[in-house]
Amino acid sequence: FFFERMATAMRHLLEAEATAPTACTTIEEVGSTGVGALTIAFLILAVSTIVFITRIGSATTQKVYYYCNVFICGVATMSYFAMLSGQGWTAIAGCRQFFYARYVDWLITTPLLILDLGLVSGQDFVTIAAVVGADILMIVAGYMGAVSVVTTVKWFWFLFGMAMFLPVVYSLARTFRETVITRKDPEMIELYGKIAWLTIIMWSFYPVVWLFSEGFASFSVSFEVVAYTIMDIISKCVFCFMIVSAHDSLGSPSQAPAQSREYV
Repeated sequence: FFFERMATAMRHLLEAEATAPTACTTIEEVGSTGVGALTIAFLILAVSTIVFITRIGSATTQKVYYYCNVFICGVATMSYFAMLSGQGWTAIAGCRQFFYARYVDWLITTPLLILDLGLVSGQDFVTIAAVVGADILMIVAGYMGAVSVVTTVKWFWFLFGMAMFLPVVYSLARTFRETVITRKDPEMIELYGKIAWLTIIMWSFYPVVWLFSEGFASFSVSFEVVAYTIMDIISKCVFCFMIVSAHDSLGSPSQAPAQSREYV
């Protein structure tokens, strides 16, 4: 009886908040500043993709890093082209333009970024897969929160996404780092430290922008686009070029990710 009453009360709360949204007569769309940011990002990402493609031929055991980088920048290029050409968006609560193409990008590219980090650190594939799983749940939760009409549901998804974000950060800052240290390779330890902290710092800004754009809708759509664009360029292009700058240190057989071990 108690749980039935609780369920009824929760249903009434959600029904009260989930009133049918009125049709938008006007939609807050990205302005000229935002379009300029999208254009710059598209060009930078496209050029980066081409650079990585041309360098695959000169790579040997480093090819896995170049392939990851090609797909990271290539998928992001397609996402920014879609946003720039007026595709990949819809109107969300508050009659605000929402670029869901960005989430499709993140759903593909962030696992590849984690894979790159895992390969550099020499982490086993089971652990990498676990971190990627938490990352995917984090991205999905961010999307679901952004399109939620009910306020309580929106913040539930946000909190769930942050709960998934914490193990990702912990793994990059501690688990992967401990693995790369055991390899006793100063160059790889230094490289991992740079790209890991770049990733952790940049990814920490995403939920802040989400809070004041998809969350509270305090930022204008153009400001949101510019902020996400800057973070995307740094966390993708700069990240990828930092990896390939260590070309000679990458890809030796001893640096392949360790196989998962079974302990009895």
